[in-house]
Order: sequence, then C-alpha cells, then structure tokens
Amino acid sequence: MVQMASSSKDLSEWNGFQWRRKMESFGSNDQSVIATAPGGPVEAMCLHGELTDKGRETTYALGQRLRHLYVDQLGFMPQIKGDSEDMYLRATSIPRALESLQEAFWGMYPASARTLDFPPPVIVARQVNEETLFPNEGNCKRFRQLSRLFADRAAARWNDSEQMAYLNSLWSKHMPEESPKVAVDAHPRLSGIMDTINATDAHGPGTKLPSEFYDKKGRAVVDRIAVEEWFAGYGESSEYRKLGIGALMGDVVDRMVSTAVEGGWRSETAASGSGNPETGKAIKFAMSGCHDTTLAAILSSVGGFQNQSWPPFTSSVAVELFSQASRSDSDAGVMLEEFSNPPVASKKPGVLSQLFGKSTPKQPTTSDTARAPLESLPEGARESLQKHYVRIRYNDQPVLIPGCAAKPENHLPGDETFCTLDAFKEIVDKFTPKDWQLECTANLGAGPHGPDDREKAPAGF
Repeated sequence: MVQMASSSKDLSEWNGFQWRRKMESFGSNDQSVIATAPGGPVEAMCLHGELTDKGRETTYALGQRLRHLYVDQLGFMPQIKGDSEDMYLRATSIPRALESLQEAFWGMYPASARTLDFPPPVIVARQVNEETLFPNEGNCKRFRQLSRLFADRAAARWNDSEQMAYLNSLWSKHMPEESPKVAVDAHPRLSGIMDTINATDAHGPGTKLPSEFYDKKGRAVVDRIAVEEWFAGYGESSEYRKLGIGALMGDVVDRMVSTAVEGGWRSETAASGSGNPETGKAIKFAMSGCHDTTLAAILSSVGGFQNQSWPPFTSSVAVELFSQASRSDSDAGVMLEEFSNPPVASKKPGVLSQLFGKSTPKQPTTSDTARAPLESLPEGARESLQKHYVRIRYNDQPVLIPGCAAKPENHLPGDETFCTLDAFKEIVDKFTPKDWQLECTANLGAGPHGPDDREKAPAGF
C-alpha cells in the first residue's frame, strides 16, 4: 500500500510511504494471532468500508467504458490530458467511495493518457455533517425521522406476510438466538442480510454463505422489500426528496443552467480548480464516488426508479446535457453528473451539438442563476433552457422521466428520454432545499407526508 508521509520535521517535504498490512485477531485464550482469509493469504485483507479487489476491477472497467464513450466515440474529452482543470472529481469520506473514484479515473485516463507533467488531480470532499453525496440521515434530524417512518411502514406491511414467512423458512435457522426471526426491523435488519448476500455472492466461493441464502425466489423477495423500505419515500414525499437528495440535485441543475445561460461552470470558481482565472477552464466532466443509496435516490426523485431492483455493485448514473444543434455538422455533447463545457469545433454530423454556448475568460465567484426559481429567470434564459436537453442514463440505459414524457414541449421530438432543461429544472426545483440545514429541523414529529399531508406528491412531475 502507498500513502503520503512527511519526510521532514517542518512538513516541507512529502514522499510516498509504501507499506504492507497484515491483520491480527483473537485466538484461543484471547492470544493475538494472524488473521487469515479463505485459502490462507494473510496480506491485503480489506477493512470495513474499503474496496475489494473485485470492486477495483469493476470500477476500473467502468472508467474504461467512460473513456470508450466520451473520448473514443464522441471525442468529447481529449485523448491525452495535461491536467484535470476541466474535470470535477468528488467523493464521500467512505473509503470505498474514494477508491472507486480513483479506479474509475485511472480507467478513463491511465498513465499512458496523461502527460508527464500532469499534476495531482483535485478530489473534492465535504465534512460529513454537510455531505450531500448520500442521503445524510445521520446529520439531518427530520430526514432521519422520515427514514424511520417509512421503514416502520415497510415492517408493518411485510413482517407478517407470506413472503416473510418464506424467508424465515430459508434463513431463520441461521439467525442469532436473541433475534431468531427474519424481519424488516430485526437484528440483523433484512436489508443488512441482503447486503451480506450480495457481497458474498460477488466474491466467489471463498466468501459464500450456505446455499439457501442464494435462493432465487428469496432474493427477489428481500430485494423488493428493501427497495420499498429505503426508496419508497422518494416517490411519495417531496420533503423526503428535498432532504434526502435535493441539495445534490440542486447543484446538478445549477451547473447545467449556468452552462446554458452564463456560458459555463468554470474551474476557477469550483473547489476542484486551481482558483486562477488565467488557467481556469470550463468544467466539461464531473465524476463522483458515491453509493447505491445515492443512485437510487437520484432516480427515484425524478420518477425514474419504478419496478427497479436494488442497484448492483459498480452501478452508475450519468446525467448528460445536450444543446440544440445550430449547424448540421455538429457533434453530440455530453454531461456526466455535473459539468459544463464551451463550444468545441466538431467534425461529424449529428442532431445535437457539442455544448454549450460561449464561455468567457472570467466568471463571477457566484452564479447569478444559482438556486434561482425557474419562474424568476428572464425570458431569454428560459428560451436557452428550452433549447438544452437533459438525459439520465442508469447503467448505460436511458431513463424516462414522467413529467418530461407527459407533454410534447417537455422533450425532444421523437425521444421522450431527452427532457428540456426547462422542464427538468421545473421538476427538480420542487424538491431543491433553500436551506438544507434549517429545513432538516422543520416538521419534527410530523407524519411521513408532513403536516396535513401537504408534502405528499408523486415524483417526476
């Protein structure tokens, strides 16, 4: 393993510190013994929250797929990069999220695709009390209440059902003596059992549980219940959407609107950039290392997760932004999650043009359109939003947003998965918080749909 360590007393010099890790555990009579993995290896064992070798393999492959699409096929990103100024990289504080991002970045831009003087890329992070890259129930009291209310509802609905009886017939004999029944709210929770099944199944015979845990019918049942427990709230409650994923989606929309109206989201005003107006660039591509709960929350919040299973490992959500072609020889332009770019000369014919309007050499430190309600934007800005299109792809498949498909003026003619930025912003504005931390303390003690059920509203409209 390699980590940074200071090589001088005054911390003026740093070097890579290479080291090997072995694990230790309790043996007989509590003596300390070397821990071993199935098959006997004693090095490179993962700690809780770290990415496994299988996870590194699949996230690196994800980066390779991103390179194939956005570099090789579309020509949107360059073949060789000299810096990461036009990229926004971010991860949560959970080790596997950061490691997944690193592997995906290396898959997209391996050493052979970076110049020798390529500086270390910036990876943006947040303190956990302000983290928006996952539904942050640990630091949002009202969201924690809502999560518990919907979990309790799932428990009441499923614990005494025929489906749960079937799960107990399979697994109850393996449950701890103090909690022998399989249930949504048992110990372990049903969703925790599902996580263990999925993780062990992904890593081969060395980590396998007894065969009954992989019963096809049983896995389908537990998946259905867990998805309802964790994600049904996004489809029913605007407050759940707002507190769970609204801040992140608000950022995504702000950056797309800045692209369409102001000429681009630029690195000199972003945490990922150098802050130097002379070297600043329009950010073309953003990639965030996050979690299954993040992806399902994004999709559910816009009505795009109906009848879906729990996101499998190494799942991805891409949020792409296109603009109407002004010339017949324009290429398609794409946005992954949160980014913008200036116009680029194109070579191939296409219906949609590479993005996004003219960029200026300097931008204000704050956007005039950030968190601005749709109805407050001037007519010219609204017209620009109507000429830009948003498409969400989940594991490389386009996602249909109900509110975009509902009206012809809300989507690209002939393809309902391309939502106008105007319509997409209208949907997201409805669950974008104005002050997330303040709103996390509102409606405490109210029911799952808020006081008088005023927060009850379907997602995606």
